[in-house]
Amino acid sequence: MLIAALVFAGLAALVHVYIFVLETLRWEAPRSRTIFGTTEEEARITKPLAANQGVYNLMLAIVTVVGIALVFSVPAAGIALILAGTGSMLGAALYLAASDGTKLRAAATQGTFPLLAVLFTVLHLAIG
Repeated sequence: MLIAALVFAGLAALVHVYIFVLETLRWEAPRSRTIFGTTEEEARITKPLAANQGVYNLMLAIVTVVGIALVFSVPAAGIALILAGTGSMLGAALYLAASDGTKLRAAATQGTFPLLAVLFTVLHLAIG
């Protein structure tokens, strides 16, 4: 169970690094605007907000990766960080799904790997 948890946590971190790149480094690029459904003007106006959100996504990825790195040397800390990072990712995806029905695909993209990471981590803890 632990290996599956680590794989899905790593995949979740990679997705959130990609989201960071889109929201922070490429927000005004045509492809990013297509992904997020924004016009050139909306992207220009919302760039600072998107960048802030992108940095938040990067921090969640970093917390998760540090957890993965620690899980074999300091298991309790590693598991706690994995659950903090992927649990926060999952919470954000659930909020997105609940708050905007047009964003269900984005919520699934953002939340599937974290959900699986949380489930496999909890199963690992439950069955040892």
